[in-house]
Amino acid sequence: MDKEYVGFATLPNQVHRKSVKKGFDFTLMVVGESGLGKSTLVNSLFLTDLYTDREMPSSEGQCRLQTLEIIKNAVDIEERGVKVKLTIVDTPGFGDALDNSDWLVFYIDQQFEQYFRDESGLNRKNIQDNRVHCILYFISPYGHGLRPLDVEFMKAVHDKVNIVPIIAKADTLTPKEVKVMKQRIRDEIEQYGINIYQFPDCDSDEDEEFKQQDLALKNSIPFAVIGSNEIINENVARPIRGRAYPWGVAEVENKVHCDFSMLRNMLIQTHMQDLKDVTQEVHYENYRAQCIQSLTRIGAKDRSNRNKISRQSITELSLLPLAATEKLIQEKDEEVRRSNCDKVLSWMSCDSQGASYTFTPNGMSHTHTSTFKPYPQTHQSGCMEGRTHTHHTT
Repeated sequence: MDKEYVGFATLPNQVHRKSVKKGFDFTLMVVGESGLGKSTLVNSLFLTDLYTDREMPSSEGQCRLQTLEIIKNAVDIEERGVKVKLTIVDTPGFGDALDNSDWLVFYIDQQFEQYFRDESGLNRKNIQDNRVHCILYFISPYGHGLRPLDVEFMKAVHDKVNIVPIIAKADTLTPKEVKVMKQRIRDEIEQYGINIYQFPDCDSDEDEEFKQQDLALKNSIPFAVIGSNEIINENVARPIRGRAYPWGVAEVENKVHCDFSMLRNMLIQTHMQDLKDVTQEVHYENYRAQCIQSLTRIGAKDRSNRNKISRQSITELSLLPLAATEKLIQEKDEEVRRSNCDKVLSWMSCDSQGASYTFTPNGMSHTHTSTFKPYPQTHQSGCMEGRTHTHHTT
């Protein structure tokens, strides 16, 4: 007799309908020096034009530009009934000054802080997720691996966001040069201890073809890509997206020419949700744990010294960077310790003259009794000998 059907098997369908109705959001940050084709690659990835109103500065204007801009472009994309709110965070001006990468670190932390505030608020139903889920970091093909700027920036953000390194303008390199540069970059990433995005391992029940595709994807890091918004119709069997040269055409979606197709499949078809999960479960949880730890320690000091720390000061302290917060906490620890030491020294001085302590519901009662002497002497407790006095310490 077959087991009666209950209906639990429809739960995935229910989750699917609810997710499709709610829609999805994804925030992608593109980082790299000017002229590496960041905007072109983004347009090629999502088959849309996110920079219609953008004006390219002249060479003179680029020389004067010494500050980093952070530009957000949001677009709603729908495909087969599935809606995705895509946010592209562009960073023109990166690398034009020596110290402007700090703004990107601040921006990433700022998005974590805003999400933490919204999550801790009363109305958590419609929280807008602006956290950066992935950084496409563009590496120049004209060097010999990673530059000091590349190393410092990736080390500054590798524990805050998923980093996917990319060799830009791969059509300027021969296949042999691409292979050598990829290996050199992988070696330097391991040498400097940079944590880039790690692809999850395949399940044991996956078919062999999928395992081979996953292995090829892992071996393609860093992706060598070509971007182009031009559709070529001449001298080709079908319209293709690529770059035309006198000696031939570099096709964007040809796996022999570059890794563009593998990057797009990874970013959209296979690993978009995993990028969001790692952001939520690893990077954001680390940030959240630091915030809660700081708030807990500040709250503990508040209970021991309520008259010195107000509600407003706790809010202000929680917004400070972790290093500044730790410094303030250490200073208040030292202040409380000195105060306690003074009290202990005072009570020990009273003990030498004969003192007794009694714990009462209102605190500790300190009764000091001494014999009368011809010349009254004053103790640290501020009392005359020959008298009995009581201190209540709460």
